[in-house]
Amino acid sequence: MSNSSLFSFLLFLLFFSLLNLLSGFIINQNKLYPKEDDESWLHRQPPAATPPTAGYPKSKLIGLILSFAVLIGILCLPTPSDLSTAGHRMIGILFFAIVLWISSAVSYPVSATMLTALTAVLLGTAPNIDAPTKILGTSNALKIAISGYSTPAWALVAAAMFISVAMTKTGLDRRIALNVLSRIGTKTSRIYIGVIFTGFILSFFVPSATARLACLIPIILGILDSLGINRQSKLAALLVIGATQADTLWNIMVQTAAAQNLVAVGFISTQLNTSVSWIDWLLAAAPYSLVMVVIYYFLSMWLLKPDEHDLEGSQKELQQHLQNLGPMTFNEKKLLVLSVILLGFWATGGHLHKYDTTTTTVVAIALFLMPGIGIIDWKYAQSRIDWGSIVMFGAGISLGTALLKTKAATWLANAFIHMFALETLTIFALLATITLFLIMIHLGFASATALSSAMIPIVISIVTAVNMPGINPIGLTVIAQFSICFGFILPVNSPQGMVSYSSGTFEVKTFMKTGIPITIIGYIMLLVYAATYWHWIGFV
Repeated sequence: MSNSSLFSFLLFLLFFSLLNLLSGFIINQNKLYPKEDDESWLHRQPPAATPPTAGYPKSKLIGLILSFAVLIGILCLPTPSDLSTAGHRMIGILFFAIVLWISSAVSYPVSATMLTALTAVLLGTAPNIDAPTKILGTSNALKIAISGYSTPAWALVAAAMFISVAMTKTGLDRRIALNVLSRIGTKTSRIYIGVIFTGFILSFFVPSATARLACLIPIILGILDSLGINRQSKLAALLVIGATQADTLWNIMVQTAAAQNLVAVGFISTQLNTSVSWIDWLLAAAPYSLVMVVIYYFLSMWLLKPDEHDLEGSQKELQQHLQNLGPMTFNEKKLLVLSVILLGFWATGGHLHKYDTTTTTVVAIALFLMPGIGIIDWKYAQSRIDWGSIVMFGAGISLGTALLKTKAATWLANAFIHMFALETLTIFALLATITLFLIMIHLGFASATALSSAMIPIVISIVTAVNMPGINPIGLTVIAQFSICFGFILPVNSPQGMVSYSSGTFEVKTFMKTGIPITIIGYIMLLVYAATYWHWIGFV
């Protein structure tokens, strides 16, 4: 066995061993975010992907030790002849990050700092990949380690945070939700449809599933409490879980609805030198997401079987909340107009004009902050923005960039291709293999953004390296990103899942009751669409 083959064999052996450890870590993670008896959580800012915990649990300590052990172990392996020293070290950092994220050993902002430091030191002391006789230097390595903070994708996510803050301050998101729900009817099925449809509307205007759930769940709980319905009832579980899972499906549909989508778009732009417009993404994803939401509606109604069937008084309660909001304020009207204009620019970008999504969003934020025109001021915004998530997002992009610059992503892709004979598969079988792998590994991640940062560069390298006739790397990457959005099985698999779990309306097993079947159905439907609609439009 060659040096390269031995290295890749040991690497993948290690990787699948880590996957076997996921179940233990997942059990521990399910204990990390206790339900709260009061409603103080409703008034806090949406939490980062890893909820705060008291002390430092043993499971986290094990995860931290294991992550460094994996890093050191990989670095101690002999470097394959077809892999640079810098690439070898970046593979070690990648697996370090994966173990760190899977185990939630530290918060995401802390992990971002650790990754930046490791990249700067380990790459800085490695030979320059373009000039092997010279050391890269820590200054040059640091530029790579923080390169993610200068990308359009990072700027777009940061700007999107301001939109969420503006929505929260004006109460426009709450007004939209109340208006939709107050017109839907009193039957359980209608209330449930209203909750799902509200998430659909908000996904176009609020670029964060966590923020959307933080707006919607208090309204749901308010309805239940006003009608004297127990928060531990089947109806409560149905509405909260349904809102969460539907929001995950809306993440797939709308490019700007979730940060992980923007990670994928950013890597597609840098690796494939092309862009996926907002409207092209919507046209590809909407038929899938809409059908999946309908399937989930009937599946959840069947499996969760709510107790109450007629909620007399719910409309009165919602109308009362609307009255309490008062008439629409001038700031709400400004935000609504600006949001609709922004949505129009997103939808027509690349077709009716040449302004990219990031630029139009940054311009909108400038207007949001401008005195006289603006809706929020910097002092108000900066104290309410989740800067930790922004730091993590930049570090994730930097990790992917470093994997690309050192050719580590290409080497891993080739190793993956040869080890599993992917070059012998059809395009359809290749897609089925990649998406299944991503869905499985997501079980260990609490952030789809982190998963996208680690895996999308490798996915792109795989789909470009297999060199199959008729393959569309852009389409396959976008579909792979759809599967990365899957986070249906456990609340810990997404920040919005953790927010909904904190409401105290369901147990983990209840979440899994619909989560497992919708994951299986979602995967099957991915393959069905790959063989039909996505094939017809040239994605596959």
